[in-house]
Amino acid sequence: MSHAYQSHNTRLWIRHPLACTDPAAAGGVVVQGTRIVERVAAGCTPSEPIGQSFDASRHVLLPGLVNTHHHFYQTLTRAYTPALNKELFPWLTTLYDVWANLDEEQLAVASELAMAELLLSGCTTVADHHYVFSGSLVEAIDRQVETAQRLGVRAALTRGSMSVGRDDGGLPPQHVVQEETTILDDSRRLISRYHQRGEGAMITVALAPCSPFSVSRELMKATAELAEAEDVRLHTHLAETEDETHYCQRLFGLRPLDYLAECGWLGNRTWLAHGIHFNDEEIRRLGEAGTGIAHCPSSNMVLGSGLCRTLELERAGAPVGLAVDGSASNDHSNLAEEMRQAMLLGRLRYSPAQVGHDDIIRWATQGSARCLGRDDIGGLAPGQQADLALFKLDEPRFSGAENAVAALLLCGAHRADRVMIAGQWRVIDAEVRNLDLEALMARHHAAAQRLWRAV
Repeated sequence: MSHAYQSHNTRLWIRHPLACTDPAAAGGVVVQGTRIVERVAAGCTPSEPIGQSFDASRHVLLPGLVNTHHHFYQTLTRAYTPALNKELFPWLTTLYDVWANLDEEQLAVASELAMAELLLSGCTTVADHHYVFSGSLVEAIDRQVETAQRLGVRAALTRGSMSVGRDDGGLPPQHVVQEETTILDDSRRLISRYHQRGEGAMITVALAPCSPFSVSRELMKATAELAEAEDVRLHTHLAETEDETHYCQRLFGLRPLDYLAECGWLGNRTWLAHGIHFNDEEIRRLGEAGTGIAHCPSSNMVLGSGLCRTLELERAGAPVGLAVDGSASNDHSNLAEEMRQAMLLGRLRYSPAQVGHDDIIRWATQGSARCLGRDDIGGLAPGQQADLALFKLDEPRFSGAENAVAALLLCGAHRADRVMIAGQWRVIDAEVRNLDLEALMARHHAAAQRLWRAV
C-alpha cells in the first residue's frame, strides 16, 4: 500500500513493524482520519475490520518527533566564517549585522528548507522562534504559516521580539528592534488570525521575546499579561551562558530566573530554550511551576555554553523536550541526529545507565509535546494524532544491530523513510511529497549568498 492519502473513514493498519517504541503497539497501530484508533499487540490483528494496510516489517515505528526550538532563518548562515569559533555573545553580535538584512523572500525559503529538513528526520511538529523584524521583514510569521500549510507540517510558531537595541545597552542593531506597541499589536493580530485551539491543531502561535536582555521589563510583563488573556504559550531563551547570568545581575540586580519570575513568566504556560545554568533551588522552582525546558545539545556544544541538567529538571517536574536550535549554532535541522547528540552529551554528565536511548526518545516525543502544552501528540495511544515516523535500518551503519530501537540512536539514524502527519503521508521513500528538494536547495543557497553579500 503506497497511497499518499487516506479517506476519513478508512481504517489503515500500519502492520507488524520491525520494532516499536511502544510495547503495546508491537503489532502496529490503526489510523482512522487524523487519529490513532487502536494499538495492536504483538502477533495480533486489529479488533475491527480494516480498509487498508501498510507493511511496516522493515521499519522501526516511532511517534512523530517534536522539535521545541529553532530559528529557521539561520539556515541561511550555516558555517559562516566571521562567526566561527565564538561564544554566544560575540557570535550573536557578529551575526546580527547579517540577519538585519533579511527580507521576506529569504525568510520564506529558509523556513521551507528548515521544515523539509526536519520532516525528513522524522519530525512532525516543528517549532520556530523568529524575532528579527526589519523594515523589509514585517509579516515573517505569515510567511511561515503559509509554508507550514503547504508542506502539511504541524507548526508551533512564536512571535519573537526585540525592543532594546545597542543604543540602549542591548545586543541587536537599532534598526531590527521594534516599538513595543507594534510588537503587542502584531502579536494580537497573529493570535487572532492563525492560532488554532484544541486537539489536532496544526498551527499554534506563542509569544516569545528573544531574551530578557533584548526587550524591556515592561514588554516582558505586558507579553505575559497578553499570553494570559489570550491563553497562548510563552517562550524565550534563558540561562544559556554564564555571561547571560552576569549580564542580568548587572542590568537588573537579579539572576535570570528571578527576573523571569518577577515579570510573571514562571509557570506552566512557559517553555525556555537551553536552561543550562540553573542552580538547585532554581531547578526546584522550575519543577514546581511546571516550566518546560527545550534542551539543545548540539548548539550548546558548538557555542561551548555548557551542559543542561536535564535529569534534575525532569525529576523536579519540569517538562524536558528536545530541540535542534538555530542552524547557525547547530548547522543542521535534523532531530533524529539531535537525539544521538543528546544521549552522548547526557552521558558526559550522568552515567550510561541514567541516560538510555528510551529516555531520549521520550524527550523528543512526549517531553517535547508537554513543552508545547499538548497531550494529543508525542505518543501512539488511541485518540492521539496520527503523527508517525518510520525508519528503515538499511544502511551500512545499522548492519549487525540487534536492538532496532536502540540502533536509531547508537548507530545514527538521520533520515526517515516514511512520515505521517494527521493521518496523511508527508514523506514517502525518504522524500517529501510534492517537493522538488534540489530546486529548493538551489533557491535557498542563492538567497543565502545574497544575504552574505549584503553585509
